Amino acid sequence: MAKKSRKKAKKARQRMEAWAAQAQAFNGQGFGGQGFGGQGSGRAAGGGLFDGLSRLLPAGRSEQFLLGAALGAAAAYVLSDDELRGKLIKSGLSLYSGIVGGLEEMKEQVADIQAEMAAAPDGPA
Repeated sequence: MAKKSRKKAKKARQRMEAWAAQAQAFNGQGFGGQGFGGQGSGRAAGGGLFDGLSRLLPAGRSEQFLLGAALGAAAAYVLSDDELRGKLIKSGLSLYSGIVGGLEEMKEQVADIQAEMAAAPDGPA
């Protein structure tokens, strides 16, 4: 029992140290003055871009199983309910058509701006 609590305490201490290092790297230093991809990009040593996301997920196996079971049950419910599945598909299609329509509008505006620039008396800048 004591070994488990010591291991948990050690893991918690390591997480706190990693968090403190990341907070110190970002606090007041921005991105280290070297852009987004440089050595001093504000990340803790050895940590990746999405390193902090691992803390959002459950750590224990039983917690991961319960999360997976809950997500699976939710997916099974959504896929088995015809009315809910239809609503989801309709909303997905309307979202897709809205995005496509917005992109088409943006293309049209870019073409208009290009035509205006070409028609200017001094030509394109």
